[in-house]
Amino acid sequence: MKYLLFDLDGTLTESATGIINSLKYAFEKLGEDVPDGETLKKFVGPPLIESFMKFGGFSEEKAVEAVDVYREYFSEKGLFENAVYDGIPECLQTLCRAGYFLGVATSKPQVYCERILRHFGLSEYFCVVKGIPLDGEDMTKAQVIAQALEAFGVEDKAEVLMIGDRDYDVLGARENGIGCVGVLYGYGPREELERAGAEYIADGVAELTELLLKLK
Repeated sequence: MKYLLFDLDGTLTESATGIINSLKYAFEKLGEDVPDGETLKKFVGPPLIESFMKFGGFSEEKAVEAVDVYREYFSEKGLFENAVYDGIPECLQTLCRAGYFLGVATSKPQVYCERILRHFGLSEYFCVVKGIPLDGEDMTKAQVIAQALEAFGVEDKAEVLMIGDRDYDVLGARENGIGCVGVLYGYGPREELERAGAEYIADGVAELTELLLKLK
C-alpha cells in the first residue's frame, strides 16, 4: 500500500455535536418538528440533501433549502463543535513516517474540511484534501474519491485504501476499484460496514494504525 484516503466525520473527528446542533437549528428555523436523537445521528456522514429527504421526509427542493439554513449555524459554530479522536494525530504521524501518502475524501464541503483540519492542526499530514463544492450536494462519495485518486496521480489502484466509518465510504471505494478499512469508533455499526463489503475492520485507532503498518 502507498496511498491512504481518510473520511473526516467519524474517522478523523468526532463531529456529531456540531452537526446535530446545526440540524436542530435548521428544523426549528423551517418550522419543522426536530427529529429524535437517534434519527439525527443518522445524518452524520451521508450527503445532507439525501439525509433531509430520507430521514426528514423533505422534498428535494425543501432539502436544498434546509442545507442552506443548516450552514448558517454550521459555518459559524457547528464546524468547531468537534473533536479529534484520541490517537489520530499520532496515527497520522506514524503513517507518514512509514512512507504513506495521506489524503482526505469527505462529503463535507471542502471549504469546511480545510478549516477543520487547520483548526485541529491536522493539515500538515495530508497531501490531498477533497470535499464537495458548496453547491455540490448532489456529488457522491464515489465522485469525491475519484477526484482524490486523480489528484494523487494514482496509477495502480491496488496501492490505495479508503478508511471510513459508514457504508458510503465502503461503497464509494468499491465503485472506484479500491479497498476499504471500516472503523468502528465512528458512527456506523459493524453490520453496516460488513454488508457494504469492507475488506478490513478496525475497532479503534491503535488497531487501525497497526493494521495499516502491516499492509505497508
